[in-house]
Amino acid sequence: MNLKEILTYEDYQKCILKKTILVFSTTWCPDCHFLKTFIDDLVLKNSQWNFYYIDRDKMVDLCIDLDIMGIPSFVAYNEGKEVGRFVSKLRKTQAEIQDFIDGLE
Repeated sequence: MNLKEILTYEDYQKCILKKTILVFSTTWCPDCHFLKTFIDDLVLKNSQWNFYYIDRDKMVDLCIDLDIMGIPSFVAYNEGKEVGRFVSKLRKTQAEIQDFIDGLE
């Protein structure tokens, strides 16, 4: 995945000020590895959004604060406000994620 990783709470606070989609994942999750087969295509197709990666295991406190229990999960922000989320423990397809992004407009 060619996503910039967020490693600090300060970076998280800065990135959500613009049109941002956060991708929550881990290195050990099989469904998260499945994302790697198409996430770059989604990023290219949806250039109006800034995409960032958060490793749930590295940012546990933030994930608890945001109620991110299932991975992979997606949370969208615009001007510091959450505008949508696609959070569950189920594997997500490229079409399902694109539908989520399309619904944000």
